[in-house]
Amino acid sequence: MDILTLDRIRLQATAADKTDAIRQAGELLVRGGCVEPPYIDGMLAREAIMSTYLGNGVAIPHGQNDDRPYILRTGVSVLQVPEGVEWEDGERAYLIIGIAATADEHVGVLANLAEVVEDEAITQQLITTDDPSLILAYLGRERTDEA
Repeated sequence: MDILTLDRIRLQATAADKTDAIRQAGELLVRGGCVEPPYIDGMLAREAIMSTYLGNGVAIPHGQNDDRPYILRTGVSVLQVPEGVEWEDGERAYLIIGIAATADEHVGVLANLAEVVEDEAITQQLITTDDPSLILAYLGRERTDEA
């Protein structure tokens, strides 16, 4: 089962604020059959406790351990907001990557994400692309021994 699929990638989105961006990333997870709707509230609660902004225009909102009952299967969503949305202390997020994980399957995506965030040129490509398969190519690669 793929952790990231094209139907969970939304390009050219707009978001009124951080809360709206998190809700949209969560809705992609809901529509993708990864989580139940209450998981989105958990994503917002987690953000209120500690920011999920990674830097370089990327944020990774996710739920807390208490929200695991709402996870149906591990999945990742990507919301591209080319205009950006203020996240914290004047920082803007352009890629909002929602994460829901039942175990450690998301670790490969996080490893890919760490590489992408370190490379500003790649991050810029993902922020401006109009091709969702480019995002899938960078963030959807498996890092496990499974086929």
